[in-house]
Amino acid sequence: MTKTNTERKPEPCTLVIFGATGDLTKRKLIPALYDLYSEQMLPNNVAIMGVTRGDMDDNGFRRRMKKANEEFGSRKIIGKEWDAFEARLHCCAIDYDKRDSFENLKKTLESIEGKSELSGSRLFYLSVPPSAYLPIVKKLGEVGLNTPRSDDTWTRIIIEKPIGDDLESARELNDKVGDVFTEDQVYRIDHFLGKETVQNLLAFRFANGIFEPIWNRHYIDHVQITAGETVGVEGRGGYYERSGALRDMIQNHLLQVFAHTAMEAPARFDADTFRDEKVKVFDSVKPISHEEVDNVAVRAQYTRGKMNGKDVPGYKEEKGVDKNSVTETYAALTLHINNWRWAGVPFYLRTGKRLPKRVSEVILVFKQIPHQIFQVDGGPGGMNIDANILAIRLQPDEGISLRFGAKVPGQGMKIKPVTMKFDYESTFNTKLADAYERLLLDAMLGDAALFSRHDGVEASWRILMPVLETWQNEKIKPLPAYEAGSWGPKEAEEMLHRDGCWWRECL
Repeated sequence: MTKTNTERKPEPCTLVIFGATGDLTKRKLIPALYDLYSEQMLPNNVAIMGVTRGDMDDNGFRRRMKKANEEFGSRKIIGKEWDAFEARLHCCAIDYDKRDSFENLKKTLESIEGKSELSGSRLFYLSVPPSAYLPIVKKLGEVGLNTPRSDDTWTRIIIEKPIGDDLESARELNDKVGDVFTEDQVYRIDHFLGKETVQNLLAFRFANGIFEPIWNRHYIDHVQITAGETVGVEGRGGYYERSGALRDMIQNHLLQVFAHTAMEAPARFDADTFRDEKVKVFDSVKPISHEEVDNVAVRAQYTRGKMNGKDVPGYKEEKGVDKNSVTETYAALTLHINNWRWAGVPFYLRTGKRLPKRVSEVILVFKQIPHQIFQVDGGPGGMNIDANILAIRLQPDEGISLRFGAKVPGQGMKIKPVTMKFDYESTFNTKLADAYERLLLDAMLGDAALFSRHDGVEASWRILMPVLETWQNEKIKPLPAYEAGSWGPKEAEEMLHRDGCWWRECL
C-alpha cells in the first residue's frame, strides 16, 4: 500500500468499533488503521469511536490502543504521528441491551462529528461475539443509527464471521440484519479475501493470456486447497468446541478461495458482478448425499505429539475442552463442480491444527503427459515424469511457483522436475499490507467486492450441511486421530488415494 494510491482515499467519516477492547481490535483493527493513517490513506478528517461495555474514557482507550499497537503493530510508533492519530480516537461505554445507551451513543457521535466538522457518514464494525450481533443491530435501528444522516452521507456495517453456525441460523441472521440495514449497507468480512495473494489469484487468472486457456478439466487433473496451522486451540477450547474445523475454516476461508479458483471471469470487476460469479460456483457444486459423506469428508482430532521438538498436549487435554469431545480439529473435503469447465475435476480442501507447517496454498496438479518417451532422473525408464504443478502460496512466503520437467545436463535424455518461482518480497521489495487494511479501506470506500453477500453465505452453508448433519448424528462414533506435528490422519490420505491422488507433501 503506497502513498500513490490517492484515488483510494475515502471521504471523511466516523468508524465505530463495537468490542473496542477485544482481541481483534487490539491485534488487527487499530494496527491496520494506524498503518492506513501513516500511509495517508485514511480520510483527511476521520474519527474512530471505540464502543465498550466497560467503564473507559477517551484517555484510557488511547493508552490501551497505543500499548496494543506497540505489541501487535507492524509499524513503529512515531511520536507526533501517533499523537495526531490518537487524537482521533474516542470511547463510549454502552450496554448492548439498553436503548438509552444507544441514544447516548448517537448523541456522542453527533457531538464528535460536530466538533470535527464531519458530515455524518458512519461505518459500524461488530468486533463482538456472534451472540451480540442481533442485539446491537436491533438497537442501532431503534435509535435511527441505521440510516444515513442526509443524501450526501452513508451508513454501513461490517459483520465478522461466523455468519451463523448452520444454514438455518445464517438465514435467520441475514433476515434480521436485513430488517434493519439494506443489503448494500452490509459488509460481511472474511479477512482471507483481503490477503494480497488471494487477490493476486484473480490477477493471475484474468490478467494473463497464457493460463486461463488451460484452467479447466482438459488440462487440470485435480486441485488441492490447504490451510494448515501449527497452533492448537490457544486457550479458546470453549469456542472451538462449538465450532470445529469445518465451520471455523472451510465454510468461510477455504470455500472463498475455492470460489476464486473455480469462478468464471466476471464481465467487469464490480461488487455484484464479481459476487454473482462466486455464487454460481457454489450453486454448481455437486450436492453431497448423507450416504456418501464418509467417502468425501474426513474429520479427525490431534493427540499429544511434538512441535519443533517440544511436547504439546492433545486436543482433549486443552483447557476448556470436553474430555469426551468429538469436535474435529482437522477436516478434509472432496468437492466436484457440475459445469463445463470443471466436470470430473476433484477439488480437495483440508485444514487442521497442530500440522507441521503454517501454510495456506492452492495447488493445481496438471494431467500427466499421454506417452512417456524419456527416462526420469534417478528412476527406471518406465517411471512417470512428475506432474506439472502450479502452486499459489497465500501465506507465508507469498508467491507462485511452477514445477515442470527439464533435461538433466549431460549425456542422454533424463528428465528432472525443476521449479520456477515468483515471490512478492524479492520482486516488489515491499511489505504486503495486512488484510484488514485493505478491507477497512474498501468498506469506507463502499467497495463490497471482497465481502460476502447474503446469498453467497447461504450457498456455502448448503454445500456443507449434509456433512455437518451426518457428523452430528455420528457423535458416538470414535474420531480418527492424528499425532500433533503430522499432516493429518491416514483416512485423509486414503480419501485421495481412492482417486489415484496424493496430498502435496507426498508428491
